[in-house]
Amino acid sequence: MYDHAGGTEALHRLEEIFYTKLLTDPLLKPLFPERKPSHVPNLTSFTSESFGGPDAFTRGPGFAYLIDAHRHLHITEEQRQRFVDLYMEAFEEAGLPRDQEFLDAVREHVEFGSHVAMQNSHATTDADLHPLREVPRWTWAGDKPTP
Repeated sequence: MYDHAGGTEALHRLEEIFYTKLLTDPLLKPLFPERKPSHVPNLTSFTSESFGGPDAFTRGPGFAYLIDAHRHLHITEEQRQRFVDLYMEAFEEAGLPRDQEFLDAVREHVEFGSHVAMQNSHATTDADLHPLREVPRWTWAGDKPTP
C-alpha cells in the first residue's frame, strides 16, 4: 500500500492536508488545540509504516507514545466519525490513487485506528487499553492488520 500511495512524499501531503483540517474543525479542535511541529511527521511515519513503508515510527516515537497521546481525551463517537470523514476528504484532496480497492483499504485502516484511539482515550487502567501495542501492518481491503 505504501508504494501504491506514492511513498512518503504523497503520504506527507495527505497528512498535512488532514492535520490542517483537524486544527480548524470545531468538533475536533478540543482534541487538537494547537499545531505541534511533530504531528505531521509523526502521522506520516505512522501511516507510512502501517502501509508497509519504513519503520520510522517504531524507531522514533514508538507505539507507547501513540497510546499516551490518546489517553484521557475521552473521544466521542461523533468526534471519531468526523476524524474518519476528514481523513477521507484529505485523501481525495491529496491526489492519492482512487481505485476502489485502495480507497476501501485506507478507510478500513482509518476506521480501525480511530476505534483503537477512542478506546484508549477512555481507558482508566492499562487493562482497559486496546491490546494493540505495535504499528499494525495494513494490507488491502478485507485483510486483517498484523501487529
